[in-house]
Amino acid sequence: MKYLLSLSVLAAGVASCEDYFPKPDSAGGWRVLKDASAVRKSAGMDLRKLDQAFEYASRSSQHGGLLVVRHGWLVYERYYGRGHREANPASASVGKAYVSIASGILLSEKKADLPDGLDTKVFNEKYLPQAMPLDDPAKGDITLGQLLSMSAGLHGEGSNPGFVNGLPTVKLTPIPRSATPLGQDLSAIRTPLWTKPGGGYSYASSSPHVASIVLRNLTGMELHDYLDARVGKLLGWGPWAWARRRRDTQLPHTPGGGDIALRATDHLRFAYLLLKNGRWEKRQIVPVDYVEMCGKPTKWNAHAPMSLMFENNADGHVVGAPKDAYFKSGGGGHGVIVVPSLDLVIYKMAGDDSQYNPARTGLKQDYPYDGSRDGWKPQPRSQFSDGPIGTDDGVRRILEMVAAAVID
Repeated sequence: MKYLLSLSVLAAGVASCEDYFPKPDSAGGWRVLKDASAVRKSAGMDLRKLDQAFEYASRSSQHGGLLVVRHGWLVYERYYGRGHREANPASASVGKAYVSIASGILLSEKKADLPDGLDTKVFNEKYLPQAMPLDDPAKGDITLGQLLSMSAGLHGEGSNPGFVNGLPTVKLTPIPRSATPLGQDLSAIRTPLWTKPGGGYSYASSSPHVASIVLRNLTGMELHDYLDARVGKLLGWGPWAWARRRRDTQLPHTPGGGDIALRATDHLRFAYLLLKNGRWEKRQIVPVDYVEMCGKPTKWNAHAPMSLMFENNADGHVVGAPKDAYFKSGGGGHGVIVVPSLDLVIYKMAGDDSQYNPARTGLKQDYPYDGSRDGWKPQPRSQFSDGPIGTDDGVRRILEMVAAAVID
């Protein structure tokens, strides 16, 4: 009888773990493990190794933090500089992951308008009337899946190379600035092609912005408002915004290329939603098949491990991480990470002074900062290298270090 009772208690505990979803921070937030013994027993992690990961993170950016959730437990939350639970830094390209998930929801809601799903060709009057007439007829073959995998052939920003079959085979020079500013949407839509659609991969922020224009045209809603209604309110996010201030210019639309400004524990909620295959409590918010595609190689990009705006590790290029891990990094060192096989999500908060400037997001930032990171300079990658820790390298290394802290 005692044996049966023990089994029933164990089963109830497992079900509780599987069905756990955090409340909004205003209502109690995440369940928390604080001491090393509890972290080891309930979450199967070594707190000492998480401290080592935090120390590394603190060398990778001026401000930031490290947050880790395993088995539904918030096992680590620590900040440095302007990093704080109440901070809303602009997280640069991490925002691209949110554009992808909004697009996944759109595909489910607008099946009649998008009957070919991710294979839908979008540079036409129906989806992108702003693009007509096309500045390049080849753009007529660009699909939504290619936009969300950065294989549409659009020229990457800066000197990002063009990858073909996994190799950076095409050197791309920065696009000259137009003598006549085109505006937010047209500058993305008229990004020149460096190859035919599907012919290669180049990191182009114009790609997710064009996808966000398609969403706006089909729903009549700004990306920010759509995401807030379909995700933010359902997950219980606190105050958030999309940074629409660029120097002295206020952008007219949500920038699909990045700069979502979310609280750290809400980035965790987003990652946890993906860990739960798009489900939050009893509601399927994101289609299961779409979430699965985010973490695996995709037919829309045969040239690089970029799947629907997430970098996937199926090829094992992040050597110390499970092959099912997937993540999105952002300028300044931000990163949101999902590792299904370890039941693990991570948020690497980062950034510099400019990313924490409330003028950039329009959100009031009222929390203490002691000035300890004023004048901070990038730290060497290691004692053997003078180069600083790069954005992508820093996120990948944090993934490896946190994965190494798993002991069960």
